[in-house]
Amino acid sequence: MSLSSSVSTLSLDVVLNPEKRRFPQFSLENLLGKVFEPTKGCRCCILIDLEDMSLMKGHQYLKEEGHEIQQKAYEVFYEGLQNGAMEELGMTGGEVFAYPMTWGSNLDMKDECYDVEGNELSLDKDIYPNYDLIFCISTFSATAPLTAKCKEFGFRGATLHGLNDVILKSGLSVDYDEVSSDAEKMRLAMTKADSVEIDFELEDGTILTSWLGLDGQEAQKSHGLCKGKTPDVANLPAGEVYFVPLDANGQFPMKYEDGTLGLLDVENRNIVRSTLIEGDQDTIDDHNQRLAADPMTGTLGELGFGTQVLPVSGADIQDEKVLGTCHLATGRDDHLGGDIVPEMFKKHENSTHDDILFAPHKTPNFNIKQVRLYRGDEEHVIIEDFRPSDYILNALRGEE
Repeated sequence: MSLSSSVSTLSLDVVLNPEKRRFPQFSLENLLGKVFEPTKGCRCCILIDLEDMSLMKGHQYLKEEGHEIQQKAYEVFYEGLQNGAMEELGMTGGEVFAYPMTWGSNLDMKDECYDVEGNELSLDKDIYPNYDLIFCISTFSATAPLTAKCKEFGFRGATLHGLNDVILKSGLSVDYDEVSSDAEKMRLAMTKADSVEIDFELEDGTILTSWLGLDGQEAQKSHGLCKGKTPDVANLPAGEVYFVPLDANGQFPMKYEDGTLGLLDVENRNIVRSTLIEGDQDTIDDHNQRLAADPMTGTLGELGFGTQVLPVSGADIQDEKVLGTCHLATGRDDHLGGDIVPEMFKKHENSTHDDILFAPHKTPNFNIKQVRLYRGDEEHVIIEDFRPSDYILNALRGEE
């Protein structure tokens, strides 16, 4: 089997069965050198999040259970940088700093952070202005706040929330030049769409349809490359084509964290209510109360499609990048070029960006029957039964 990262070189069997794909051995030098070229002369650091800031002193979190992501940041990134990667790439620094856990996806971070001696520092004064490359390896995504900060302070960086061994051995072992090329091919096949319709099929055969108005906008891509000197933050693993919906109507199912399945009604781009399909009515009631208390929490801010052939990792940061899956997201979308900003929410803790992933392992009790893209008088099937359509596969292979 090919070790190439390009979909065009993989067999159809591997594309449709990502668990069969083989990957090169992970190399921190290869990842950082490819994503951040040039690296020579850059000063770098690592950010982690902790719920107890006292654990940063002397890296005490390494001895505590429940800090697998932070431990992986130390073992793979910190030790990797110190043991040769920085020298090979011509970088300096490599320090680790911890900031208080936000407890929400893409919530703005507090300014306080701590070094390994336990000294309190300021992200705005001591970190952002003094580092060229910042790698944020955290429990909760910090892509939105760091995207805003990189434009203010001029650094480049990457967010790698939810990092685990599967991601290291697959989604971070690929050639990101090829990932970027595939994402661009798929972006061109989908760009300037007027609308997208998604048919969801429940276990009893019921079909729910969501319509998303896109108004001919240019599709965007998350492709993992932060080359040059332009301030930017990559979300790794990357491999996604996405839109910022301008309107939405219809219905779609949602599987909650406790397994409850709800039917969500969407009107004028907003989720207005959830109705129980199966599971716990209290879960549905809690969601409806949040929608009533702060309606912006139900505003749809993203429609995304995976572009990579990757195995399931158990972390959405990789699993939403898998070809044949799609996702919606609610909440802030300013980091995607949208108009939903944190100030529009009634409470700070509500200003999250929360992905709702539709994938066989994540939502086995319903199927993505079909996704259709409309552009002028064109209609193209994009996904059918959680598989990329011939239209998408042909685009990825450079065929008409």
